[in-house]
Amino acid sequence: VEFTSLATECKAVNIGQGFPDTPVPGFVSEMLEDVAKHPERTDWHQYSRGFGHPRLTNALAKLYSNTLGVAVDAQQNVLVTVGAYLSLYYSFMGWLNEGDEVIVLDPAFDCYIPQIRMAGGVPVPVVLTLPLEPRTSKDYTLNAKAIEEKISKRTKMIVLNNPHNPTGKLFTQEELEKIADIVIRHNLLVVADEVYEWHVYGDKKMIRFASLPDMYKRTITIGSAGKAFSVTGWKLGWSIAPTELEPLRRIHQNCVFTCPTPIQQAVAEAFEKELDVIGANPTESYLMKGITSELIQQRDRMASILRSAGMKPIIPDSDGPFKVTDGNNDPLDFHFVRWMCREKKLAMIPNSAFYTGPNKQNNDHFIRVCFFKAINMAENATETDLKTFKDFLTQYNAVAEQCFTSCITDFTTRIVSNSEEQCCSNCLDKFLKMTQRMSLRFQEHQMIQNEAQGPLGLK
Repeated sequence: VEFTSLATECKAVNIGQGFPDTPVPGFVSEMLEDVAKHPERTDWHQYSRGFGHPRLTNALAKLYSNTLGVAVDAQQNVLVTVGAYLSLYYSFMGWLNEGDEVIVLDPAFDCYIPQIRMAGGVPVPVVLTLPLEPRTSKDYTLNAKAIEEKISKRTKMIVLNNPHNPTGKLFTQEELEKIADIVIRHNLLVVADEVYEWHVYGDKKMIRFASLPDMYKRTITIGSAGKAFSVTGWKLGWSIAPTELEPLRRIHQNCVFTCPTPIQQAVAEAFEKELDVIGANPTESYLMKGITSELIQQRDRMASILRSAGMKPIIPDSDGPFKVTDGNNDPLDFHFVRWMCREKKLAMIPNSAFYTGPNKQNNDHFIRVCFFKAINMAENATETDLKTFKDFLTQYNAVAEQCFTSCITDFTTRIVSNSEEQCCSNCLDKFLKMTQRMSLRFQEHQMIQNEAQGPLGLK
């Protein structure tokens, strides 16, 4: 919320938030336009079935019967919600009792933790590990043993976000099978947030968790029309599950009751069109090929922009923002992003906002950048703000070297641990990796908070 407001306040170019600013796919907007042109179709404009407009639930049942490899019943196994947010909220509120523990992979989409807590649950983070020099999102790895170590008698649920937000990681068959094994042995429920299921690049394969053996009966699969058709403002999502939907339905019936019928009708027609195209010629499908080909071009363009600014992007294998390795008591990336927005009119998102507790400080040397933006927006940002930013990085390195020298002087007056010695030896090349230890030095040099003078710009 803070960085959305800050971007608006500063009138900044917003390359942080994960929404497109390109035109909506023509065939999708035409569906809604057609609905609006038929006022006589009262079934398109009045209350529809509370658990989902029949035409949409039928289309979703057909789609997921194919992708999950099970028979999905349109009446019993599909619940349409106001965005995937509510599907997540219903899952937690419907299934968690006070004190129930939920495994959450860290970093995580920022609504998981508060929603779990609102339901009385206890989030238990398990960190995805990352090497010192990451290059792509597959460098984020899942340690199944780390999950095992966090499971207790109170553990009820695992939240699995695949493709993963905010890293863009696509979990492998092996990783998913390890999770499935844990789920069976500990009798757990899985909330599978798969809203980016259609945003998978190149020859990578999206494996839906509920399609694994014996997992459909343990999984609530969550999808999004906003992500599927690039219409995030339509706020339409769904849950696919067997009997586990019952608690979700009770909450929905007494909270929202029903979703906007015209939107459901338009999305239903869009899916019907896609199902026909996929059946006849998948290469012509927007979901199967169209959106990913567009995203790959924009991803590669943004990578080039960031590299030209002296940054090191972590390239996602599926949809998810870039992470870029540069970068009071807030983590370093919070200070940096605020400065970029105020001084350079370029809005990004701090990576540590997606981590919990002490994990924030260990992951504050990344920033998040979204590449699903208009070409001219990205190019304009490159020509103005990022060109200036490249000059800033040069200055930043120079001051970092000065800080390094100060640290060496400090270390000569006391016993230095092996880890500190090793860190110092690599400081000039990898100074951001010792940011936490040097943060006080950075503040002394007014690297972060000084808005009046120095390498961070002039008022």
